[in-house]
Amino acid sequence: MKRTPIQFIGLGLITAALQLNAAEATVSPLDPAMFKLPASASGEEYVEVNISRSLISLVNRAVAAREPEIATVLDELRGIRVHVVSLDDTNRRGVLAQLEKVRTTLTAARWESVATVKDGDTTVHVLLKLKGDEAVEGLVVEVIENGDQAVLVGIDGNIRPEQVGMLGERFNIEPLKGIGLKLKEH
Repeated sequence: MKRTPIQFIGLGLITAALQLNAAEATVSPLDPAMFKLPASASGEEYVEVNISRSLISLVNRAVAAREPEIATVLDELRGIRVHVVSLDDTNRRGVLAQLEKVRTTLTAARWESVATVKDGDTTVHVLLKLKGDEAVEGLVVEVIENGDQAVLVGIDGNIRPEQVGMLGERFNIEPLKGIGLKLKEH
């Protein structure tokens, strides 16, 4: 059975949820210089979603009375970034180098590399900054699918892995929605 990037992200989050070691770091997964992926010359696919603390606060105030569960989650977040790019000969090397730089920078800052999954032409890396054994303080998921697509998701703030899907629903971010669905299946 061929797995989708979303299934691998879900698997990575499940693995991350089982980690109980704390790690300290000062590096944010949302640093724009670190998180930017170069688009392909063909421009075939490029998605960039940046949700800042200010926007999260605005949404939080709007939903607090109607959706207190979401408001509780949003109150703990500092930002969300999602990048999806198609890969071709014009950007493949740059994207792969940038993804390696993200992993190297975060692990040097004591983030934990909690999962690396290779299945056929798909590779997934999951890195976490943990806050004790209760919450994820930062999450980065990298996916390379069939050598022709890269996905990079970063969440900065205190969140439990099972809450990621709820954020995807609220902000209509497809990769995050899929994470929630996979977590419900397990």
